[in-house]
Amino acid sequence: MKKIVFLLGAVLLLGFSSCGDLNFGDDSFDASMLYGRWQEGSVYERYDETGYGATWDASDDVEEEEAQLFKWTLEGSTLIHEHIGTFVTVPKVYTVTMLNSNNLTYHDDFGKTHYFSKVD
Repeated sequence: MKKIVFLLGAVLLLGFSSCGDLNFGDDSFDASMLYGRWQEGSVYERYDETGYGATWDASDDVEEEEAQLFKWTLEGSTLIHEHIGTFVTVPKVYTVTMLNSNNLTYHDDFGKTHYFSKVD
């Protein structure tokens, strides 16, 4: 009986330790696919090859020249925007769920999902 309990414990321990390396739902996306201009309704985002970008909302009568600048990184499926203000940089973290030549979809930790289409 002791052998069965020991064997069962060893199997469970092995099973739990091997699951730690599994990567469920953590897709990896090619950052170069972000380059260019994206649109969601009246909101635009531009991702430059330099790792910087801009966002603006045309419904607020804001043009690209007046856009909010940000520094961006994409590692795996984690997209980070560091919005550059006068006195402070504000990081925003998103999880990308789709990125191809025409579509960009990401969400934040508060349940807000954004659906962008490539415009150039």
